[in-house]
Amino acid sequence: MEMKKRISLELRNRTPAEVAELVVDNCRTSDGEIEGLTDEFKELEFLSMVNVGLTSLAKLPSLPKLRKLELSDNNITGALETLAEKCANLTYLNLSGNKIKELSTLEALQNLKNLKSLDLFNCEITTLEDYRESIFELLPQVTYLDGFDAEDNEAPDSEADDDDDDEDGEEGAGHLGEYEEEEEEEEEEGSEGGEVGLSYLMKEDIQDEEDDDDYVEEEEEGEEEEAGVRGEKRKRAAEDEGEDDDEDDD
Repeated sequence: MEMKKRISLELRNRTPAEVAELVVDNCRTSDGEIEGLTDEFKELEFLSMVNVGLTSLAKLPSLPKLRKLELSDNNITGALETLAEKCANLTYLNLSGNKIKELSTLEALQNLKNLKSLDLFNCEITTLEDYRESIFELLPQVTYLDGFDAEDNEAPDSEADDDDDDEDGEEGAGHLGEYEEEEEEEEEEGSEGGEVGLSYLMKEDIQDEEDDDDYVEEEEEGEEEEAGVRGEKRKRAAEDEGEDDDEDDD
């Protein structure tokens, strides 16, 4: 996608003056120049043009409020004077992965008085002897070069990001712990429910056995009563027969 069209899409029904951050990474320029970016973006504070094929910054508009500029993975070789002229308030500049070879190319950045962080990863200039010492001497306003200061202390932004990641991890672990506690509670409730259900079933089985025993006892009592009745009948029949015999003898 062409840079001009990409910028138009990134507006999202806003006017350029309403945009504070603009990211147009991986789009394409027709001749290595910036296209579609105008002075109307006067409130812009963050601009990212990573891997867009830039060879020149000549058409960079005036962006007085711009603080952070990402220009990594392009083909910029020099002519950095434009940055001091158009973006005087820059505090962070990323030129990693460009064609910067000589220390003299960076002399134009001396006029960026507020520049605190400069990244030159994967630029040929990083292979120079005493590269870091030379940059800090040339640009005394720069505190962090490639993410570290002159004494190899990491930039605060990176530390803040790490802290945020740790907090996110702790928060995530907290949520996970709560989830596990809920699961354990549910398992305990299920276990208690299972025990109650089991006890209930056992009681039912016991009750059924008792009922069966009662039924057997009732049957036995019934049989005994029937046997008694039959015995009584036989006794009476025998007595009746005896009486009949007596009468015959008379």
